[in-house]
Amino acid sequence: MNSIPDTYGADTIQVLDDLEAVRKRPSMYIGSVGIRGLHHLIYEVVDNSVDEALAGYCSIISVTLNHDGSVTVEDDGRGIPVDVHEKYGKPAVEVVLTKLHAGGKFDKKIYKVSGGLHGVGLSVVNALSEFLEVRIYRDGKEYFQRYENGNPVTELIEVGKTSKRGTVIRFKPASEIFESIEFKFDIVAQRLKELAYLNRGLKIQLVDERINKRQIFYYRGGIKSYVESLNRNKTPLHEIIYMDGEKNGIQVEIAMQYTEFYAENIFSFANNINTREGGTHLSGFKAALTRTLNEYLKKHYSKKNLSLAGQDTREGLTAIISVRLPDPQFEGQTKTKLGNSEIKGIVENIVNSQLMEYLELHPNTAKIIIERCLTNARAREAAKRAKELVRRKGDLDSTLPGKLADCSTRDRKRSELFIVEGDSAGGSAKQGRDREFQAILPLKGKILNVEKSRLAKILKNDEVRAIVSAIGAGIGDDFDISKLRYGKIIIMTDADVDGSHIRALLLTLFYRYMRPLIELGYLYIAQPPLYRVTKRKKEYYIYSDRELKKVLEEIGEDGSSIQRYKGLGEMNPDQLWKTTMDPQNRMLYQVSLEDAIEAEEIFSTLMGSEVEPRKRFIQDHAEEVRYLDV
Repeated sequence: MNSIPDTYGADTIQVLDDLEAVRKRPSMYIGSVGIRGLHHLIYEVVDNSVDEALAGYCSIISVTLNHDGSVTVEDDGRGIPVDVHEKYGKPAVEVVLTKLHAGGKFDKKIYKVSGGLHGVGLSVVNALSEFLEVRIYRDGKEYFQRYENGNPVTELIEVGKTSKRGTVIRFKPASEIFESIEFKFDIVAQRLKELAYLNRGLKIQLVDERINKRQIFYYRGGIKSYVESLNRNKTPLHEIIYMDGEKNGIQVEIAMQYTEFYAENIFSFANNINTREGGTHLSGFKAALTRTLNEYLKKHYSKKNLSLAGQDTREGLTAIISVRLPDPQFEGQTKTKLGNSEIKGIVENIVNSQLMEYLELHPNTAKIIIERCLTNARAREAAKRAKELVRRKGDLDSTLPGKLADCSTRDRKRSELFIVEGDSAGGSAKQGRDREFQAILPLKGKILNVEKSRLAKILKNDEVRAIVSAIGAGIGDDFDISKLRYGKIIIMTDADVDGSHIRALLLTLFYRYMRPLIELGYLYIAQPPLYRVTKRKKEYYIYSDRELKKVLEEIGEDGSSIQRYKGLGEMNPDQLWKTTMDPQNRMLYQVSLEDAIEAEEIFSTLMGSEVEPRKRFIQDHAEEVRYLDV
């Protein structure tokens, strides 16, 4: 396991830049001061421990969410160096914690690859923390130092002797910098689980002392276990295919499996970083997959004129592509696209040779995969004909549905489309809206579950066609965000079981076939009130049971009248406008894809064919959320 010499000392700590005023412009370093930026602090600390694991010196990482709002991250690595840095005359650990871009990962002798290179380091975590304490176990000794607001308030103290090895960092985010300093167990757990999958054999423990909850993430199968987890609510068609290789210090791992589902689910990583925008490793995989399957098809099937398109080879496929490289170059809008040109050819070579060898050695599995891809090709042609038929009957992109009550403005930035459950609520919404910028599209009943249907069938569904026509940007591969007719797409359904189901169906449609609406922040969920409380001609609109209890305590229950809204249709137009549609008063949830893999798991659980996982999910989360906000 240990392939790098243990020469990790102060002379290996390289400093690229002095620490600037991170506290003044935190978003430049961690993306935001909201919930994403807050949790990024944990990931920065954990990434350093994972780098020790990649180097072969760490096997266990523990993350604890403490009662006082602080976080403790502990590993059993070599421990941050404590000897004096020659240039700065300070202990190396102090340089790491007070200088931006300082660390051993810039020296290839210390870390061949590093996930933390994508991040900003411990110094930024320190700068954005009310306090940070570091405890180091190294060379038989224990050391301690404390920082406040990024500055050391103690010297590096030698505490005593120890047989332990590793680093413990405890920090508490600065409340004056972040919108909230409350860490969410599920958000942290998702990232730690991802890291455990991507680093086979690494054990990561998460403890939340606030709610007495503990989880351990440890996967012997690595990314094979990852694919197995993603497909646990689907019906796989064959065993998981695993490929790996190394060239010029670049390591490649790929696991893939076809299922009965129709969606393509391929996730790529570079040095443990989720490359959401893809990149050269993903391009190499897609090109090699199509080429290899076509070569096998021509070699073993009599109809030599058959040919598979790229999308034919990916429909129903779940795959994880993980590469590790010394100098990753990240590009794209959010710096999550791998740009190293040499990676494409390396991935292609590995897939071409190893996948073909696998197919030749497993002819039964090869037949299943090829037949699946041929079925996909026929379905693609059927979908193409269905689109052409739909356009001949009435163009999806230009003919608006008859039941759409459009707004008068053509300014996309101002306009809003409410997709409303039921004709009754649709009628109230049409009367209560501001006609200048609010459009209403009422739905009749539940739309098709697109998770279980191919595009050809989806396009025959009247409600789906109405939605696609109203939005105006197309569907699937034809989706074009520049043709979008509204600046906000707002789902407005009843706050009951049927409303939740319709909302989930709509979210699945947008996630699978109009994903840019979510990725670019155009999709919202309206939150109608649950109760209307009146007392002495004064009315209160209540959005949760907790809020109801609080209001009743304040105004007193005696003489109060409580109306429980069972649906949007129970509100008159004025009430619907006042509570749910008026931009000055309403509550909207913006739908986002914080984690595409977690979203994939949720949708396959909720909308898949397996009943038991869906029941378990609903039971586990029923009291936590009123809305599925992915």
